[in-house]
Amino acid sequence: MYTVCALYHFTRFPDPAAIKPALLQLCLDNGICGTLLLAREGINGTVAGTREGIDTVLAHIRALPGCNDLESKESTAAERPFPRMKVKLKREIVTMGQPDVDPLAKVGHYVEPKDWNELILAPDVAVIDTRNDYEVAIGTFKGAVDPETDSFREFPAWWAANKDRFHNKRIAMFCTGGIRCEKSTNFLMSQGIEDVYHLKGGILKYLEEVPAQDSTWEGECFVFDGRVSVGHGLKEGPHILCHACRRPILPENQNRPEYEPGVSCHHCVNETSDKDKGRFRERQKQIELARERGEVHLGDGRGV
Repeated sequence: MYTVCALYHFTRFPDPAAIKPALLQLCLDNGICGTLLLAREGINGTVAGTREGIDTVLAHIRALPGCNDLESKESTAAERPFPRMKVKLKREIVTMGQPDVDPLAKVGHYVEPKDWNELILAPDVAVIDTRNDYEVAIGTFKGAVDPETDSFREFPAWWAANKDRFHNKRIAMFCTGGIRCEKSTNFLMSQGIEDVYHLKGGILKYLEEVPAQDSTWEGECFVFDGRVSVGHGLKEGPHILCHACRRPILPENQNRPEYEPGVSCHHCVNETSDKDKGRFRERQKQIELARERGEVHLGDGRGV
């Protein structure tokens, strides 16, 4: 059984590149897999490993400048959820493309999972899902607005085009683990919106703490690892990943005529050319050959 740890923390790293080598080596030495992102604004990522290994890595991260109060969210996976370990240097730890957005300056009001239902059911509250469209498609909170964005970069433009819909409304926003809302709430406050709230710990914390019988969550929550989705109690969901378009699909979708492993599904069959599909088939062939040899091919998407 693997312990899966999702974490993020906004702090000032003057030289993220200097942090990378020791962090990566520590993860490798402890058998950790997953991805960590480092930027001048902080750290973000999800890693998995043994209980002891995760504790060692968390202790190292919390010893970094400004990270002593880092919070993390944990769940479990029956199988290795990532194929390898990566530490990447990025411009942003979650990409919004708004250089003036600064979660360290101010963010919206945090709402504990136990208080979330009462807030979002209030008639003067508009609930906005800040995740991408393919994530929203498999689960969201009842009555939430779906911006139908392909990436978080599109959120500011969506807000500019739709803000009049929310006149005289309090705004409650949520995302998978909370990091996008750190930026989206700061962004809305910079646009003059004062009553902005966000779910502390994100959907993952809500599904962990709120009993299913009391929940306003509908469906599953997409996660960026080999489990693909989780439900209440953070139990692994039924979804698998189309390794051509990286969208979640249900096992029964594999019986549809559009589905070809690693090549297409009903979501993406008309989005790629025959040439693209030819490349995907060759990649899938190499992945299968690597599996037969007991190796992990770099293109194997069983860990996201």
